[in-house]
Amino acid sequence: MNPAGTDRRPDVDESVQAWLRRPHGLQIAGGRCEPAKGGAFEVEDPSIGEPIARVAEGTAVDVDRAVAAARRAFEDPAWSEMTPRDRSMLLWRIGDAIDEHGDELAELEALDNGKSKAVARAVDVTLSADWFRYMAGLASRLEGATIPVSMPFAPGSKWHVYTRREPIGVVGQIIPWNFPLLMAAWKLAPALAAGCTVVLKPAEQTPLSALRLGELIGEIELPPGVLNVVTGFGETAGAALAAHPDVDKVAFTGSTEVGKLIVDAAKGNLKKVTLELGGKSPNVIFPDADLDLAIPGAANGIFFNHGQCCTAGSRLYVHEDVFDEVVSGVADAARQIKLGPGLDDATEMGPLVSGEQLERVVGYLSSAADEGATAVAGGSRHGERGYFVEPTILVDTTPDMKVVAEEIFGPVVAAMPFADPDEVPAAANQTIYGLAAGIWTRDLSTAHRMAERLKAGTVWINSYNASDPAMPFGGYKQSGWGREHGSDALHEYTETKTVCISI
Repeated sequence: MNPAGTDRRPDVDESVQAWLRRPHGLQIAGGRCEPAKGGAFEVEDPSIGEPIARVAEGTAVDVDRAVAAARRAFEDPAWSEMTPRDRSMLLWRIGDAIDEHGDELAELEALDNGKSKAVARAVDVTLSADWFRYMAGLASRLEGATIPVSMPFAPGSKWHVYTRREPIGVVGQIIPWNFPLLMAAWKLAPALAAGCTVVLKPAEQTPLSALRLGELIGEIELPPGVLNVVTGFGETAGAALAAHPDVDKVAFTGSTEVGKLIVDAAKGNLKKVTLELGGKSPNVIFPDADLDLAIPGAANGIFFNHGQCCTAGSRLYVHEDVFDEVVSGVADAARQIKLGPGLDDATEMGPLVSGEQLERVVGYLSSAADEGATAVAGGSRHGERGYFVEPTILVDTTPDMKVVAEEIFGPVVAAMPFADPDEVPAAANQTIYGLAAGIWTRDLSTAHRMAERLKAGTVWINSYNASDPAMPFGGYKQSGWGREHGSDALHEYTETKTVCISI
């Protein structure tokens, strides 16, 4: 098939088809360029398993070029001396550009990732614009402090001591395939607000929206080299970026396994590292919960974005008094989900992102059956074309099963009853992860006590997957280092300098 496999597809906008047919090079120093080794790879539509575009395959040589461009831009007064007001205005304009091209970006997400175009437009695009606008407001709030000091070794002396927050420098950012546009916004907005320069490496499965975002940002006339986009594979371009000696910080979102490789690669120059990694999040429903909210909330907690969420509520702990009702309700919700291509307006859940991910999730379903779990809804692949998996709820599961202990990253939840609420924290915390958790109860004391005892970076109460640019986000344990969002994110892209003056 022609690599631009969307040709003559009536479900794809003509302007998007034309964009997909274009050659997609690297974006370095404010312009498009070919990779040094001339390689390219195909990007496919996971709803049909066929290619839709060809993208440049960057390697270590191209990473070198991009990092050099980012270093020049970081040291150029056009960027380094730009006022906070002007930097803020640039970020706000990026948010406006995302909104203006929202339908196009949503369609690219649907084609590239498989998610529903309607969901991508309402969630991914809207939040991406919001993230840039929120960080635009923080660009003028990189504030230090004045510090009273005593200096007992110099009685009678006077001192003026203050701190400055300064941009950390050149940042390598490696983003995942589950929310391609939104993850780019999460990474780029605070880095640019802080005054850093960036080399962005999108996931090889889903590079299209990042490339289009890079083009839109280029039209806003960001100084050349402030943002560079290098497409390619993790083991080549990603590894070279993480290890590069002239990169001051690497920010990564992805699996815990790869996160450990990032840490190892970063040790050469002891660059700063932030990691947003895996999860196996508990979602706990107490007997007094409002089940009209808790049941759809639990379903959304695992089935949103096809379960391809690091925060997915994949371990469902339900009090035995309401266990059967909750399981029946979540199973009914699972069976009613409309599976289909992301561009179909009726679609509620699209395919998994790739054949590799399909094989992974189906493997976990087979393991669950072999180990004695029962699927009360779903439990297998859906159809023979594309990478679809049935939304699945498993019962008769135990903590030692792979589906309970390991991150699946698909629409699969293991439901387990409990009798004594005091047993919940130990069971919920019995994991290497600590990214998120959910609590459903009408009792204020129960909610606060459990929120304190659950080892997770975010705890939702009577909700799940709520997100806002102002809310710090990150994990405990092997779910990562550092925080995204809010002023915490901005601080991850700055160094604190202490200035001490004898008056």
